[in-house]
Amino acid sequence: MVGWFEIPVNDMSRAKAFYEAVFKVEIQKVDFGGLEMGWFPNHNGGEGATGTLIKQESYIPSQEGTLVYFMSDDVQNELDRIETAGGKIYQPKTKISDEHGFMGVFIDTEGNRVALHSNA
Repeated sequence: MVGWFEIPVNDMSRAKAFYEAVFKVEIQKVDFGGLEMGWFPNHNGGEGATGTLIKQESYIPSQEGTLVYFMSDDVQNELDRIETAGGKIYQPKTKISDEHGFMGVFIDTEGNRVALHSNA
């Protein structure tokens, strides 16, 4: 049911570099008259929602808000890139169950808590 997500940032260049390094994707910067956005790639009809990094005074990075889960082939792949990219591991790869796979959680360069999920 999720159609879009927005991750608040204080420093768009720093956040863009972090997420590009962790996920090995290119994030497109867009400016809507002072509202800075960094669009994650669209997966062209693939499973899941897409979204953006967003910088505006009303968006405040936080570890307490809604938790966004990024899908992965194996969460350990991205977790292994978190600290090098400037983030922190919050929860290492953890098995949820045999039927629900694995999860891991990190704190990005902006102070947001973000999760990963994989079946492997």
